[in-house]
Amino acid sequence: MGILSRTSYVIRSKINSVLNRAEDPTETLDYSYEQMRDQLQQVKRGIADLTTQKKRLEMQKKRLEENVEKHNDQARTAVQQDREDLARRALEKKKTKMNQIEDLERQISKLQSQQDSLIDQKDELQNRIEEFRTKKETMKARHQAAKASSSVSEAMTATGEEFEDVGRAIERAEEQTEDMEARAAALDELQESGAFEDVLSDKDSIDRELEELSTDSGVEAELETLKSEVGGGSSEAEPESVDEEELEDLEAAVDDDEIDAELEELREEENS
Repeated sequence: MGILSRTSYVIRSKINSVLNRAEDPTETLDYSYEQMRDQLQQVKRGIADLTTQKKRLEMQKKRLEENVEKHNDQARTAVQQDREDLARRALEKKKTKMNQIEDLERQISKLQSQQDSLIDQKDELQNRIEEFRTKKETMKARHQAAKASSSVSEAMTATGEEFEDVGRAIERAEEQTEDMEARAAALDELQESGAFEDVLSDKDSIDRELEELSTDSGVEAELETLKSEVGGGSSEAEPESVDEEELEDLEAAVDDDEIDAELEELREEENS
């Protein structure tokens, strides 16, 4: 095989492969069915044309037969009038017409044979078309079923892959959600503990220290006021008399451990 032959073979193979992939079997079947129907119509038109020609010949034959009868009558009349010359001429025309009629009968017979053959072919072609139509519809149904099954299988395969992607997306969403929930919980905890008060305040460290000193001095001043009020009242008021029973109750209420601790401290001071 030469280079050109191999190249041509490869090109035809590539084209045939492309056509096979692009071909829709259902469309091919429908097209073939329409082609067969067109052939059937052509056969029917051929039969109609042939029948028309045969009818014309039959009409011509009928006219010739009428002429034959006419010439026969003319010859009989001429003989009755002793005109053999006219009778002879009439019979000659009759003979010519008879020959034409025989020729027409042969042509009509041939046309009839052709018509019968075409009718048989038409009937056979019509039967084949009906059989092909049944097979075509069956093949189209099988093709559609196979195509649907293939589409479902492809969809299921694609769905499985998509489910994997969706599962990974859900895992990432869960992780992000957990991170946001943990961050929100941490912020709430810091807010409750007051850690954000200093951050959110406009005061600097000096302002806060001065404010603390002011608060402490206010507390000390109020404490001194209370002590002076209490001290002044005790100097003016007479000491209340304390009943011995109440003293015993107070002494009993003192914790023994505290007494022991104080005694121990006194002993240590004396020894030192």
